[in-house]
Amino acid sequence: MSSHFALFDTAIGRCGIAWGERGINAVQLPMPSEQKTRARIRQRHGDIAEAAPLPHVQAAIARIVELLDGKPDDLADIPLDLDGVPEFDRGVYDIARTIPPGKTMTYGDIAKRLGGVELSRDVGQALGHNPCPIVVPCHRVLAAGGKPGGFSANGGVATKLKMLAIEGAVVNHTPSLFD
Repeated sequence: MSSHFALFDTAIGRCGIAWGERGINAVQLPMPSEQKTRARIRQRHGDIAEAAPLPHVQAAIARIVELLDGKPDDLADIPLDLDGVPEFDRGVYDIARTIPPGKTMTYGDIAKRLGGVELSRDVGQALGHNPCPIVVPCHRVLAAGGKPGGFSANGGVATKLKMLAIEGAVVNHTPSLFD
C-alpha cells in the first residue's frame, strides 16, 4: 500500500492527514486555502494520491476533530509512522505525546528528560519539524516562563494560542506587535 492523504474540516480550519501502511505519517494544519493545504502536503510528501480515509484513519480524523471541538483526548494511541524521522526528534515527540490536553510543558522540561536543559533549542527545532501536529501536540510545548514561544504552522503563535484555548490551557501571554 502506498501513501495517501485526505482533507477534513475542524474548528481551526481544513486540515490534512497522510497515511501509509504503518500509520499516520503527517498531519497538515490549515493553510489559507484548501488548495494551499493540498499543495503543502504534496510539497512535503511527493505526488501522493488523495483518497477516502481507511477506517483507522477516519477514526483518527474523528478524534482530531473532537479534540479541536474541545473534547479532551490525548490521541497518544494513534499509530504513527515516523520512519525517516531522526531518533532525537522521535524522542521529543514521544515525550510531547504524554502531555494531556489542557496541560503544557516547556522546551526545557522536555530537554531535561532527554539529557539536559542545554538541548532546549534542539527540542524547539524538532518540534518545528513535527510532521504530525495535533497528534504530536507541539502546541502544548511552551517557552520558558510559560510564554507561547514559536509555532511554525500557518497563523503562527495565534494558531497555537487558539488550540491551547480550545483545550483550556493557561498560557502566560502578553500580545506584542509581532503577534
